[in-house]
Amino acid sequence: MSATGAPEAGPIDGAAGLRVAVVAARWHEPVMDGLLAGARRALADSGVRAVTVVRVPGAFELPVAAARLAAARPAAAGGRFDAIVALGVVIRGGTPHFEYVCQAATAGLTEVATRTGIPIGFGVLTCDDERQALDRAGLPGSDEDKGYEAAAAALATAVALREFWA
Repeated sequence: MSATGAPEAGPIDGAAGLRVAVVAARWHEPVMDGLLAGARRALADSGVRAVTVVRVPGAFELPVAAARLAAARPAAAGGRFDAIVALGVVIRGGTPHFEYVCQAATAGLTEVATRTGIPIGFGVLTCDDERQALDRAGLPGSDEDKGYEAAAAALATAVALREFWA
């Protein structure tokens, strides 16, 4: 199970007052509803009230949306957002499309984070089937809540890097 060794999920100390954008895909609506609810819960648990949600068609579109939202610098340095949470799901099919979309989303989000210095919580599920996605979506009966985890990771990183923003 992918959760083995994961840090305990919970509120992030020092995150209250951060401004966060959540960019979420629309594909696989039940899974996305769970991921988005989990991210919202993590943000609320950590005292984050300034949340902007942007919906895009799919995981492939997440990097361009994150790049626009990042505005090249964190809010503490005069930008708009301190952290971004990217949520999506890609389910393997019978063509190489899965690999292309997963690689593009991963590389694109990594590039935006490293170029701008704005933490991006990676909540893009890459699953072999719908059952795996549902098990990770934070829905009733799910084994994991990857939306919550992605938001918590973005917040924890933003808090850890706050002293380096100028």
